[in-house]
Amino acid sequence: MVTLHKKNERKDHVESFAYRRPVDASTLIILNASNEVLLGKRSSKHVFMPEQYVFPGGRVDPGDSRVFCPIEAEPELMNELTETVSKARAKGIAMAAVRETFEETGLILGSPWKHLIQTKSSSWRPFFNLGMVPALNRLKYFTRAITPPGQVRRYDARFFLAEAKSLTGELQGNGELINLRWINIEQATSLPLSPITNLVLQVLQERQKGNSTHPSILLKEIAGAALKIK
Repeated sequence: MVTLHKKNERKDHVESFAYRRPVDASTLIILNASNEVLLGKRSSKHVFMPEQYVFPGGRVDPGDSRVFCPIEAEPELMNELTETVSKARAKGIAMAAVRETFEETGLILGSPWKHLIQTKSSSWRPFFNLGMVPALNRLKYFTRAITPPGQVRRYDARFFLAEAKSLTGELQGNGELINLRWINIEQATSLPLSPITNLVLQVLQERQKGNSTHPSILLKEIAGAALKIK
């Protein structure tokens, strides 16, 4: 886990939001066979990171821990998450990655189910109405990062990985992310990326080069080096 700080922030701005607690969030890195990742641009109307490219994702909703999910996450993923949260909360964090990706991109990380799932959760109803259930076993835990104090929004974000072939559906968002596109990892740096998206892509590249260091440790190392350069 790493907390990223920006230099030269205005003191009054920092103090205004210094005690804002981070909320749990989930992000999904989708990687296809051409070594491309799916990114979308946050609109200018967003208060947090406007007009920057990010992976699909968002905050964890209360219903994410409660809705039906017969396909459980792999033990390795749950072990990573339950180092800091309860098992129920860990499930919710993983579920949020699936839901947010569906909402923002139209892509479904799920499997057909034998009957239509009924739910009181308005956030999950569109997903279940397709006759699908989340396939948490297709998620791989990657890393974690917390928005630094002083920002207008703070998130305790967990990043997951999934292969593009594990998802179905047509690429179409709900408007939260615009200009959704697949882009080669090495070429992605030409886009106006959010700082954490940029760092996570660097970690992903290191892992692909054969660096066996845990992604969370790599993220700390790269983030530290970037701050020293600046």
